[in-house]
Amino acid sequence: MLARRCVALLAMLLFPLTTSAQESLTPPPATDLRMYDILEAVSAERIAADIRTLADFGTRHTLSDTTSDTRGIGAARRWIKAAFDQVSADCGGCLEVFYQRDLVEGDPDSRIPEDTWVVNVVAVQRGTRYPDRYVVMSGDIDSRASDVMDATIDAPGANDNASGMAGALEAARVLSQYDFPTSIIYTGLSGEEQGLYGGRHMAEVARAEGWDLVGVLNNDMIGNTEGIDGVKDNTTFRVFSEPVPATDSLRQHYLRRFFGGEVDGPSRQLARYIDHMAEAYLPNLDAMMIYRLDRFGRGGHHRPFNEAGFPGVRLMETHENYTQQHQDVRVEDGLQYGDLVEFVDFDYAAKLTGVNAITLAGLAWAPPAPQNVRIGGAVQPSTTLAWDPVDDPDLAGYKLYWRRTTAPQWTDSRFVGPDVTEYTLENVIIDNYLFGVAAVGHDGNESVVAFPSGLIRR
Repeated sequence: MLARRCVALLAMLLFPLTTSAQESLTPPPATDLRMYDILEAVSAERIAADIRTLADFGTRHTLSDTTSDTRGIGAARRWIKAAFDQVSADCGGCLEVFYQRDLVEGDPDSRIPEDTWVVNVVAVQRGTRYPDRYVVMSGDIDSRASDVMDATIDAPGANDNASGMAGALEAARVLSQYDFPTSIIYTGLSGEEQGLYGGRHMAEVARAEGWDLVGVLNNDMIGNTEGIDGVKDNTTFRVFSEPVPATDSLRQHYLRRFFGGEVDGPSRQLARYIDHMAEAYLPNLDAMMIYRLDRFGRGGHHRPFNEAGFPGVRLMETHENYTQQHQDVRVEDGLQYGDLVEFVDFDYAAKLTGVNAITLAGLAWAPPAPQNVRIGGAVQPSTTLAWDPVDDPDLAGYKLYWRRTTAPQWTDSRFVGPDVTEYTLENVIIDNYLFGVAAVGHDGNESVVAFPSGLIRR
């Protein structure tokens, strides 16, 4: 017995790492307590006031008056810029606030028949370490009535989409009280109802300037809880996401046919991230991931970013009421039509704003996602993942994720240290699961999961 103990002690002294430093590695915390403070700071009262102000401009139609101080798209966007300017003043000038303009040439056969300036309002909270890496929260400035070309009739657009615009303003108020390594953009996009013009222009700018764009959270109608289906529900919301990038090459499509990943593009991983954040921090609000780019036959301002190759999703209410969107304000057969302030659930809009805020914060605090993730394990009783190292002073390590091929969300994970760039999951057979890798910070915040893009070559 004594001899065996001496041999064991000698082995520990001679080979201290063979007992596996990995086994004694302590993972970062599962939650970041600052997220609860962020959620608590979101104000339904401020959101309500912003929605009322935007609705009071009468119409925000893209082709409406641009010179009035009280009515039309011009007055609305000037008020939004002033609101962002005030947020910046309150945080000591932490936001860069500006207009982003694009002259759309008129086409008599389009929804913009005459040359029109489409103007976005942009507020950038510049990152301390990655100033050119961005996460974006957007709402839409413009509104419409029954006739998409009627620029003079009242179109208050309280829910569609003053609610999303108010959410972006409120997220800026709350998150501007913190510093982040990654930049956050809060923006009001214009021209959505006329053809997604504002989002298309911003996506073109992002591509031309080479933005490292982590993801776009497009908020389009986040304030209705009573649907046309008769259901009243303030405990769920929807996240629409495309399955794989529209810009993927034929080779990437070919590889997916054999190795899987048909529902694992960057936008779908962003949707899973939002679902995870809601699950972790908001037990009374559940994300419904919709495996579709957008609502059936319809479109939103995340789509131009997707078409440019950037990750982007749409967040919105679960139950829509079609009598209250894209409708002239009127009473017909005793039923009130129109997108009026009285139909907006401000507390619900605040909850969805909170989901956006903690998602933006989590992504902006987290290290960048691993690049060049590779996978191997054919005809083996194990799966190996490899990736390029992430150079970030806050990196605590990496988390390997896997799930059954039919599971919507990541179900299993393993944390490994910051010096590990290849790891073998023993007895996890590659044929039965899908895999990914995320970078994890010391505060517990994680990057979006990176899905393997190639094979390990020996």
